[in-house]
Amino acid sequence: MGKQMTEMLKGVLEGMVLALLAVRPAYGYEITASLRERGFTDIAEGTVYALLVRLEQRGFVDVEKVPSEKGPPRKVYTLNARGREYLAEFWTSWSFLAERLEQLHEGER
Repeated sequence: MGKQMTEMLKGVLEGMVLALLAVRPAYGYEITASLRERGFTDIAEGTVYALLVRLEQRGFVDVEKVPSEKGPPRKVYTLNARGREYLAEFWTSWSFLAERLEQLHEGER
Protein backbone atom coordinates (compact mmCIF):
# COMPACT_ATOMS: atom_id res chain seq x y z
CA MET A 1 0.00 0.00 0.00
CA GLY A 2 1.38 3.37 -0.94
CA LYS A 3 1.97 6.33 1.34
CA GLN A 4 -1.05 8.20 -0.03
CA MET A 5 -3.37 5.26 0.72
CA THR A 6 -1.89 4.88 4.20
CA GLU A 7 -2.55 8.54 4.96
CA MET A 8 -6.12 8.32 3.67
CA LEU A 9 -6.80 5.24 5.77
CA LYS A 10 -5.64 7.00 8.92
CA GLY A 11 -8.55 9.39 8.49
CA VAL A 12 -11.23 6.74 8.08
CA LEU A 13 -9.97 3.75 10.07
CA GLU A 14 -11.91 4.81 13.15
CA GLY A 15 -15.17 4.76 11.18
CA MET A 16 -14.27 1.43 9.61
CA VAL A 17 -13.69 -0.18 13.01
CA LEU A 18 -16.90 1.28 14.41
CA ALA A 19 -18.79 -0.04 11.37
CA LEU A 20 -17.45 -3.54 12.01
CA LEU A 21 -18.45 -3.31 15.67
CA ALA A 22 -21.94 -2.16 14.64
CA VAL A 23 -22.41 -5.60 13.08
CA ARG A 24 -21.19 -7.57 16.10
CA PRO A 25 -18.86 -7.36 19.11
CA ALA A 26 -15.28 -8.41 18.41
CA TYR A 27 -11.79 -8.48 19.85
CA GLY A 28 -8.78 -6.76 18.31
CA TYR A 29 -7.44 -9.64 16.25
CA GLU A 30 -10.89 -10.36 14.80
CA ILE A 31 -11.20 -6.74 13.72
CA THR A 32 -7.77 -6.76 12.09
CA ALA A 33 -8.54 -10.06 10.33
CA SER A 34 -11.86 -8.70 9.07
CA LEU A 35 -10.18 -5.61 7.65
CA ARG A 36 -7.54 -7.75 5.96
CA GLU A 37 -10.24 -9.99 4.46
CA ARG A 38 -11.73 -6.83 2.95
CA GLY A 39 -8.45 -6.01 1.22
CA PHE A 40 -6.79 -3.78 3.80
CA THR A 41 -3.83 -6.14 4.10
CA ASP A 42 -1.29 -3.64 5.39
CA ILE A 43 -3.20 -2.61 8.51
CA ALA A 44 -1.11 -3.57 11.53
CA GLU A 45 -2.62 -5.13 14.63
CA GLY A 46 -0.88 -2.52 16.76
CA THR A 47 -2.68 0.25 14.89
CA VAL A 48 -6.05 -1.38 15.53
CA TYR A 49 -5.28 -2.01 19.21
CA ALA A 50 -4.23 1.61 19.75
CA LEU A 51 -7.41 2.77 18.02
CA LEU A 52 -9.55 0.50 20.23
CA VAL A 53 -7.97 2.04 23.34
CA ARG A 54 -8.85 5.53 22.04
CA LEU A 55 -12.43 4.45 21.25
CA GLU A 56 -12.76 3.07 24.78
CA GLN A 57 -11.36 6.27 26.31
CA ARG A 58 -13.80 8.37 24.28
CA GLY A 59 -16.72 6.25 25.50
CA PHE A 60 -17.75 4.83 22.11
CA VAL A 61 -17.33 1.16 23.03
CA ASP A 62 -17.91 -1.05 26.02
CA VAL A 63 -15.28 -3.64 26.90
CA GLU A 64 -15.72 -7.07 28.43
CA LYS A 65 -12.91 -9.44 29.31
CA VAL A 66 -13.76 -12.91 28.02
CA PRO A 67 -11.76 -16.03 28.93
CA SER A 68 -9.58 -17.38 26.14
CA GLU A 69 -8.61 -20.97 25.48
CA LYS A 70 -5.11 -19.76 24.69
CA GLY A 71 -3.50 -17.24 26.99
CA PRO A 72 -4.96 -14.31 28.90
CA PRO A 73 -8.59 -13.15 28.65
CA ARG A 74 -9.55 -11.28 25.48
CA LYS A 75 -11.03 -7.82 25.48
CA VAL A 76 -14.25 -7.93 23.47
CA TYR A 77 -15.43 -4.54 22.22
CA THR A 78 -19.11 -3.69 21.77
CA LEU A 79 -20.39 -0.53 20.14
CA ASN A 80 -22.56 1.39 22.61
CA ALA A 81 -25.22 4.08 22.07
CA ARG A 82 -22.68 6.92 22.06
CA GLY A 83 -20.57 5.00 19.53
CA ARG A 84 -23.62 4.43 17.31
CA GLU A 85 -24.33 8.17 17.31
CA TYR A 86 -20.73 8.89 16.38
CA LEU A 87 -20.85 6.26 13.63
CA ALA A 88 -24.00 7.87 12.20
CA GLU A 89 -22.13 11.20 12.10
CA PHE A 90 -19.21 9.45 10.39
CA TRP A 91 -21.49 8.07 7.64
CA THR A 92 -23.07 11.50 7.13
CA SER A 93 -19.62 13.06 6.75
CA TRP A 94 -18.49 10.21 4.51
CA SER A 95 -21.49 10.63 2.20
CA PHE A 96 -20.87 14.37 1.93
CA LEU A 97 -17.19 13.87 1.10
CA ALA A 98 -17.78 10.98 -1.30
CA GLU A 99 -20.34 12.98 -3.28
CA ARG A 100 -18.06 16.01 -3.55
CA LEU A 101 -15.04 13.90 -4.51
CA GLU A 102 -17.05 12.13 -7.19
CA GLN A 103 -18.14 15.51 -8.57
CA LEU A 104 -14.50 16.61 -8.73
CA HIS A 105 -13.49 13.35 -10.36
CA GLU A 106 -16.24 13.62 -12.96
CA GLY A 107 -15.15 17.19 -13.68
CA GLU A 108 -11.71 15.87 -14.74
CA ARG A 109 -13.18 13.70 -17.46
